[in-house]
Amino acid sequence: MSEILKLNSPAVFIGKQGQDGVISFGSGQPDLPPPPEAFAGINLKRDLRYGLIQGEVALREALSHEYPGSTAENFVITNGASEALDLIFRSWGKGGKVLLPRPYYYSYPPIIEMAGMVPVYTDMIEGRIDLEDFKKKVKECKAVLINSPSNPTGRVESIETLKEIERITQELGIYVVSDEVYKDLIYERENYHIKGDHVITVNSFSKTYCMCGVRVGYLWSSDKTVVENVCEEKTHTSMNTNLVGQDMALHAMKAPKEYIKKQQLIWRERRDFIYQGLLSLGFELWRPEGAFYVLPKCHNARKFLSVLFQDYKVIAYLGEWFGAPDRLRFSYALDVKQIEEGLNRIRDAMKKVSVL
Repeated sequence: MSEILKLNSPAVFIGKQGQDGVISFGSGQPDLPPPPEAFAGINLKRDLRYGLIQGEVALREALSHEYPGSTAENFVITNGASEALDLIFRSWGKGGKVLLPRPYYYSYPPIIEMAGMVPVYTDMIEGRIDLEDFKKKVKECKAVLINSPSNPTGRVESIETLKEIERITQELGIYVVSDEVYKDLIYERENYHIKGDHVITVNSFSKTYCMCGVRVGYLWSSDKTVVENVCEEKTHTSMNTNLVGQDMALHAMKAPKEYIKKQQLIWRERRDFIYQGLLSLGFELWRPEGAFYVLPKCHNARKFLSVLFQDYKVIAYLGEWFGAPDRLRFSYALDVKQIEEGLNRIRDAMKKVSVL
């Protein structure tokens, strides 16, 4: 049997999908095409220049129509949602705790720690926030970082839970950083946007419009101080977000709503296929309601993943990277035929490693 790989982070797998017969259930990168409108706005002559630190006005104005009561001044355009999160926490300076529901997106703890803050964890129940534990731990924190629909669970928090978090944090004067990059990929209901001057929303064009490599995201806040502090931080780091990407993002927003609806149908079909497929193999897992991830229980996860990759050319991500030991995360951002072939390879690998 192959040696167990050194699997310290997802970096070992990122970018390897589609190479040499590899089937990747790893990176959450949509394989669907961006809307044609995204390519209509590129103007290289204009875009090979410095741009505004806060982001181009036209894009911010377009976004303001999606956030009632907003103006262009409520937004900062960033190099993906990841930069938005990084800038938010670093702009607060060192010190303070941030509450994270666990499982979490694997970059959350390092981003918080590199900003000189301390992550505090509240463990989810069946992939959803435990409000009682949340209420106990949030009092000692400066901020809360939530992600619904969730990477890695695919779960969507109920509107009642989100409203309660909204109320509790407002009363305590605690910031809520709401990572909503999958807000347009919900299968069960519409997205609920948490409100209040203590709320900072983070979003991206990567998932909705299948533009991951373009690296365009943004943050929204009704608190102008947050916007100003982030812009000051960004002035000394990346400066402006790339203008070609901003042009693409602006024009992608002009795509008809049917573009997103068709995507949702495709993701739902894939969700059903991989969910039923893993159940039939004997795995225990939550049924996703959004995004494009499943997080099945898996004994000997590290050993099994080594065998999957080395012997069967299948990539998945270790649950421990997301604060969920003895689980594996599978992205179903690939077509059904690849999912089917991947499941067949998983079935074969299960003959070598005990996982149930």
